[in-house]
Amino acid sequence: MIKNRSIITIDDISDDDLNEILTAADEMDRSLKSKKKINILDSRVMCTLFYEPSTRTRLSFESAMHRLGGAVITMADVKTSSVAKGETLADTIRMADAYSDIIVIRHPLEGAARLASRFTSKPVINAGDGSGQHPTQTIMDLYTIKKEIGRLDGLNVVLLGDLKYGRTVHSLILALSKFNANIKLISPPSLRIPEYLINRVKNKKSLEILDTMDGNISDADVLYVTRIQKERFTDPNEYQSLIGSYSINNSVMETMKKTSIIMHPLPRVDEIAPEVDQDPRAAYFRQAANGVPVRMAIVAKVLGGI
Repeated sequence: MIKNRSIITIDDISDDDLNEILTAADEMDRSLKSKKKINILDSRVMCTLFYEPSTRTRLSFESAMHRLGGAVITMADVKTSSVAKGETLADTIRMADAYSDIIVIRHPLEGAARLASRFTSKPVINAGDGSGQHPTQTIMDLYTIKKEIGRLDGLNVVLLGDLKYGRTVHSLILALSKFNANIKLISPPSLRIPEYLINRVKNKKSLEILDTMDGNISDADVLYVTRIQKERFTDPNEYQSLIGSYSINNSVMETMKKTSIIMHPLPRVDEIAPEVDQDPRAAYFRQAANGVPVRMAIVAKVLGGI
């Protein structure tokens, strides 16, 4: 049960929790499509604290709370908050605790969400902490895969791009390993998945570490693409040398199975050409839309609404 519990990493979600969330997300999705009014979190307040830019994560969390009948207070720009005056994370969290029932936080420093949870009695949901994890994105990704392909077990999954700093894939690789996925990790050598994550995968024989797409994506059920994250680099020259390392276009799509899907946590830069958007296998906008019912399910369960 995740009622009244913080969700900082994907490890905070048990297999039973995950199944319940995926089932609840389906119910939420049906309610949204039928325009059925949901008012299970009336009088409850969510506080969103975003120390880094966000479009999909912040808006989907806030949309989810509104659609559940709750209210939202937000700090979407630290420059207009007391953080600009030097207020500590601990003090900001203490104030959010006083004003709300649940706190959603994105922060550039890995471990910030865990630290935040120590200064509040309210549940904290990690919406991304630096190059750490993004657990609700992973739940959304699993929901998308199941919805698009029909199952989660035994899939061939390719994770492509920035696997060093890409927090979405850090959570996802741990989740996929529970479903006996065969995972190919394709990245420039300098952006390979951190070793500590490799060590946490029980069946390491299911992993292949590669640096080229050539001949390595034709059997993929899921191709999960990530951008090279400019904001994580301290050396601009290193970033410039890596942009454009991989690009998915219609020619690449011709080498893939007709039943495969392409996912991306977004935003994209140049790693997926706009021409791919018209391909029915391009699932990334559907993936982003799934953020609302999935986060509705998560928030409702954490706050005891269902």
